[in-house]
Amino acid sequence: MTSPHETTRSAPAFAGTPRTKHYADREVWFLTGSQDLYGEDTLRQVAEQSQQVARTLDEAADVPVRIVWKPVLKDSGSIRRAVLDANADDRVLGVITWMHTFSPAKMWIAGLDALRKPLLHLHTQAGVELPWDSIDMDFMNLNQAAHGDREYAYIATRLGVPRTTVVGHATNPAVAKRVGTWSRAAAGWAATHELKLARFGDNMRNVAVTEGDKTEAELRFGVSVNTWGVNDLVAAVDAVSDAEVDRTVAEYEDLYEVVAELRRGGERHDSLRYAARQEVALETLLTSLGARAFTTNFEDLGALRQLPGIAVQRLMSKGYGFGAEGDWKTAVLVRAAKVMGEGLPGGASLMEDYTYDLTPGAEKILGAHMLEVCPSLTTSTPRVEIHPLGIGGKEDPVRMVFDADPGEGVVVSMADMRDRFRLTANVVDVVPPSQPLPNLPVARAVWEPRPDFATSAEAWLTAGGAHHTVMSTAAGIDAFEIFADIAGTELLVIDEHTTRRGFRDQVRWNQVYYRVAQGL
Repeated sequence: MTSPHETTRSAPAFAGTPRTKHYADREVWFLTGSQDLYGEDTLRQVAEQSQQVARTLDEAADVPVRIVWKPVLKDSGSIRRAVLDANADDRVLGVITWMHTFSPAKMWIAGLDALRKPLLHLHTQAGVELPWDSIDMDFMNLNQAAHGDREYAYIATRLGVPRTTVVGHATNPAVAKRVGTWSRAAAGWAATHELKLARFGDNMRNVAVTEGDKTEAELRFGVSVNTWGVNDLVAAVDAVSDAEVDRTVAEYEDLYEVVAELRRGGERHDSLRYAARQEVALETLLTSLGARAFTTNFEDLGALRQLPGIAVQRLMSKGYGFGAEGDWKTAVLVRAAKVMGEGLPGGASLMEDYTYDLTPGAEKILGAHMLEVCPSLTTSTPRVEIHPLGIGGKEDPVRMVFDADPGEGVVVSMADMRDRFRLTANVVDVVPPSQPLPNLPVARAVWEPRPDFATSAEAWLTAGGAHHTVMSTAAGIDAFEIFADIAGTELLVIDEHTTRRGFRDQVRWNQVYYRVAQGL
């Protein structure tokens, strides 16, 4: 008969919070450190108490993924085996480690050196309050995380292991929220490592920031970026049946406010049908390719009659990453943001800073794109309209028009800085338009950047941040910070604490750090 801490025991199946689609079959493993010094009775208590900590996190509403307790680890061999098993299991997003008692850190060297999954170090203990009147040495021998975690953190730091550290009792809502945010960032990292991205055509001619090193992107983020000819998409459009178009058009008319000229019997209904045909074709082709992100380019449409508008918007709402004008880096960010924000209020979309309201003291940014803003940014009912595009030389495209909901958000760009990728992020407050926009025929968002317009814009320009971004009103800046740490890539944050001088200095220091860290 094996004891609770032996590695042959199966992990308990906690009945935690119901999981959303992407997280339903994913896990985070909970690894507890101890050693053989304390005897069976103590180790039995370690196992019981660590299961309770794991169960508390698993049942927390803010934690989107199953927390799976694993038997207590007491020696180097079992630690290394647990880590290798986590590495090999595609269901595992990452591991949480906690040194319940004193787990001599040399035992963790081989395991931490082998770890390839995101790591969270939970610095906690079994109880909230100390039982002051009954503490004895048995209690002290059992509850040693205060210095056991310090021993562990030393070796992780010495080995240079990237990790997120969360401090506090598992029942503290702030701790559960941090663990949940880390889980979402780990899921975003896993999503990019599973991501196939299809580029239909090349990127826009003569544009610099949409260029990038696809090989380095696969090494850093795991994404596989490849190109398919527009003719492949044209063939897929031609292959869509009228019945599939009928079903999609009926969905449009059921879910959205479709203008009369596009509805059945309207003079431009055929344009809506063609837009529906494009949506079905894109999703069918992407599914056949195993791709969850894609790009298009208005300069490279071949025999397509319209630049895809509502088709792209709808696919983003289903979780696909998208980048306009061949901008595959932004498509990667949109896909990561979709996964990190799944199940949270708000959404994520391709975005672009278009124009400003420079009224002193009330400056705002109006963001949009030609057609492609995701309706996950609004809880209102979008209006489906058709208007000339003015570029691309094709038929007028169909698109959804709406205003993004007010609330906190973040806009994030990815730029290739030659020796690294740089993420630039600005925390923003999405606000209603100052006045209605009856003549602007695209979906849009209006926001006030933190800390203020001038500081934000100067910092963004200093960073060389791209003009294409992902706007996320679901996953926030904390998730992107952890995502960047996991990926080992640079992130410059512009928020309420940013100053011009401090930001300029950070850009300079980062230039030195990343050059030295990657080797001269």
